[in-house]
Amino acid sequence: MVKHIILWKLNDELSTEQKKAVKTDIKKNLEALVGVVPGLTKMNIRTEFLASSSADIMMDSELESNEALKGYQTHPSHVHVADTYVRPNVSVRLSMDYEI
Repeated sequence: MVKHIILWKLNDELSTEQKKAVKTDIKKNLEALVGVVPGLTKMNIRTEFLASSSADIMMDSELESNEALKGYQTHPSHVHVADTYVRPNVSVRLSMDYEI
């Protein structure tokens, strides 16, 4: 199993209401990839955080293998979600992948 963790910081120019809508869209569309992308077994998007946090969104996902992670990254459904809901709205992206 592979853990795929992402932290995102939303664009500063987004209003509070826009950030709320973006978070909702990202959460809904990424979590919907389970059962669509082969090897993606879990997807948990966190948008609520303590004031001490430096990120706006966390993605905590699990995949069956490193090969499944590679497939996820290029899967058309994932690319669509990333290009439509994530990339246009984030200024910072940090990731960590590890085997469990």
